[in-house]
Amino acid sequence: MGNSGSEPGYGEPGDSEPGDSGQGGSGPRDSGPGQLRLRPPVHRVHRTAVTWWRARILLAGAAAVAVPAVTALLLPDVVRPWLVVPAVGLAVVTVVAAVGMPPWWYRVHRWEVTGDAVYTRTGALWQEWRVAPMSRIQTVDSDRGPLEQFFGLATVTVTTASARGALRIPGLDHALAAELVHELTETTQATPGDAT
Repeated sequence: MGNSGSEPGYGEPGDSEPGDSGQGGSGPRDSGPGQLRLRPPVHRVHRTAVTWWRARILLAGAAAVAVPAVTALLLPDVVRPWLVVPAVGLAVVTVVAAVGMPPWWYRVHRWEVTGDAVYTRTGALWQEWRVAPMSRIQTVDSDRGPLEQFFGLATVTVTTASARGALRIPGLDHALAAELVHELTETTQATPGDAT
């Protein structure tokens, strides 16, 4: 599996950062063999991730709204306004978050795999950029929660010998995630290093 932008699930035209070539690999953007630098990853997560994130926010918000709403129905009329107002406030915050956050996350979340490393960028207000050299990768896993299964998505987790913990690439197409796990497993097995 190469890193060309034409493969399914990889970035589409226009998905590159300004100044990026839009191609994967460790070309001129890396310092040279054995020298990695933190740089913007090329590929976006799958577009369906926006709907997945939105569903997660709405489900969590519905659960948070249900508690004061149901409690208000069970308690006397005098207490209801004290519970209905927070329930309405939570509902408004949930809708605003469900509308605004997933498109922003889609814009920010990026990933890339080269022959030398795995690059990720995640976050919202506080963004985290990470690079994991192949020689430091210990395990590669794919997991799919119930909502991810429903939307045909998966999360790839790359465990490294880093105090920062594993790198996670959420919102990938399930087939691409399986292919990526296979590719990373083969590459790390063929890469010299102690992964410690």
